[in-house]
Amino acid sequence: MRTTQTLKGPLTVATTITVVWVLALALLFAFGSDADFNALASPVAIMVTALTTAVLCFRRSSRSRGRRRRAWLLLGVAGLIGLSANVLSALIGNDSLSEIGLLLALVVGVAAMVSFPNQALDRPQLVRTLLDGIVVGGSVLFVSALIVFPDITNEESAWDVARLVSIALPVMDAVLATFAVLLIMRSVGPDRIPLVLVGMSFVIYAVADISYAVGESSGGFQFGSVVDLGWVLGYALIGVAACHPAGSGTAVTGRGDATEEREGSPVAGTVVTFCLFIAAAVVQIQGSLAVISGLAIALWFMVITAVAVRQISLVVANERLRRDLEVRVEERTEELADLTRTTQLTLTSVGEGIYGVDREGVITFVNPAGARSLGLRPENLVGLHAHDQLHAVQDDGTPFPYAGCYIHEAIDQGVTVNSEEDLYRRADGALIPVEVTASPVVDDGRVTGAVVVFRDVTQRREIDRMKSEFISVISHELRTPLTSIKGAIGLVAGGATGDIAPEARRLLGIAGDSVDRLTRLINDILEVERLGSGADPLELIDVPLEKVVRSAVEQTEALATQADITIEVEDVPGIVTADVDRIVQTLVNLIGNAVKFTERGGRVTVGARPTGVFLEVAVRDTGRGIPLDRLESIFGRFEQVDSSDAREKGGTGLGLAISRNIVSRHGGRIWAESTPGVGSTFLFTLPSAEIPVSPQLD
Repeated sequence: MRTTQTLKGPLTVATTITVVWVLALALLFAFGSDADFNALASPVAIMVTALTTAVLCFRRSSRSRGRRRRAWLLLGVAGLIGLSANVLSALIGNDSLSEIGLLLALVVGVAAMVSFPNQALDRPQLVRTLLDGIVVGGSVLFVSALIVFPDITNEESAWDVARLVSIALPVMDAVLATFAVLLIMRSVGPDRIPLVLVGMSFVIYAVADISYAVGESSGGFQFGSVVDLGWVLGYALIGVAACHPAGSGTAVTGRGDATEEREGSPVAGTVVTFCLFIAAAVVQIQGSLAVISGLAIALWFMVITAVAVRQISLVVANERLRRDLEVRVEERTEELADLTRTTQLTLTSVGEGIYGVDREGVITFVNPAGARSLGLRPENLVGLHAHDQLHAVQDDGTPFPYAGCYIHEAIDQGVTVNSEEDLYRRADGALIPVEVTASPVVDDGRVTGAVVVFRDVTQRREIDRMKSEFISVISHELRTPLTSIKGAIGLVAGGATGDIAPEARRLLGIAGDSVDRLTRLINDILEVERLGSGADPLELIDVPLEKVVRSAVEQTEALATQADITIEVEDVPGIVTADVDRIVQTLVNLIGNAVKFTERGGRVTVGARPTGVFLEVAVRDTGRGIPLDRLESIFGRFEQVDSSDAREKGGTGLGLAISRNIVSRHGGRIWAESTPGVGSTFLFTLPSAEIPVSPQLD
């Protein structure tokens, strides 16, 4: 910000001084009563302004590089040459030498304008630029031919240097005005302001020169009139341009997109050229056609031809652009149509149900497979609220809260929910079990909705039911012989058959441990089947969550102490509606796993936090972690992170499956997060009780 203010300071000061200076001179020339004083003050004002401008140009040149450095240096030199010509005219009174100096200053000024960096132009742009130059220069020369040249060329005196210089000055002014207008029209981006100021200054200077030539041809020119302001203002505008921060090619900060380069509009060039063309036409109408020379007529036709050709080139360019745009639009439309067809075919061909929702949970599209599964047409589903329309109600007949729905979690929290089990309600009232994956739709970092993929698992549920019945029967049948085996081993080990050898006692101990392990496995299998079938109803009560957590920690403290693991309980707020024994069983499974898979000296932390209408419980450890591709599969039956874990750590691989069934029956969900080598976190949600009381521990 300081840099911007420093750069803009000189520009503001220069602009203010220029305005005050020009206004003061205008008032002096317009209302001053002493003509002699005005005639003396005018050249002095011109020389002072020229000197100041030259100094500012040299200063800007020292701060620039490349072509800009050369351009500002030439402008400074042009100012000094013009100043020297004016001083020479004032001291010696030789107008011819003065005009030669001014002519040289104009040549250097043209070289300066050419030195400014050019924007790359294609062939049509280059042709239009050249035609603009012909129109501008031809119009100015035409005016000069009607007003100035007749008086000069009709003189009976011999041709000399003075006459050649007098003719060359209007011609050079035309060239100067031409390059100035082209400089204005080609300016882009941050260069626009300083280049426009330079171009305007030379246009004004050329007008002043022509006015001077007209005055001389009409009987003599007298300094001290308002016409002199053209030279003063021409010099002053170059000085202001030299003070602009973009004069060295540096971008002006703090102006947003204004620093981006934009191509100049061809409309501006058309307006400028036609204005000059009309001005030349007005001069022609006001003048007498009888005195128009052959040169003026040639210039007039050249200008007319240039304007016509320029306009035709614009029409051709616009027509070519229109055709190119039509082709591009047609190609893009075909690409979008192909993409739409491909997307539609993909959605139609997928055998699983897919539907999308907006941020409010309203269905925006559904594929045919999803609509068939729900017994409705796709157009009948669009516009309905997905949670209210599709979800079955709870066991007590009340709807599930939207805040705990996977659709809400995907939209509100931006998380992807995988393999969520749910019951969907068909149009005929039938319930179908589905497995759901809900993913957020993210656009430019903002969640705009969600996409839900669901699969009808009725057939799989039936297979699972038959498998469960088979396992249940087998498990029950195995329990009776195992009980007999356990009893027989106990009797033999107790000496019922007489004394036994130490080696035999050791083998009996191994057999007894194996029977116990097999019994636990059968009990876990039966537990999974009972929970999955719903045969064991939940006894739901409102209980402080901290009481449940403390009970689970007490049951695992002995295991943690033996493994040299510290269990910490963080803040556990809120009251939950839950079956206490089942949730304690879940926490014992999670804490026990965390203890088993954490190295000695590690730490297990249990905490909770509210999230919507649920309380989220977290069990964190500092163990080895879980690979990312195993975070979902470990909740399956008989699943272990590593096949060697069953031998090294023990366990049946059913603890997490039992925990998922328990949490799911409570209306919550359970998942795992992990960073391998750092630790794992197991999280599950429970419905929060609506009774706003503080937890009371027994």
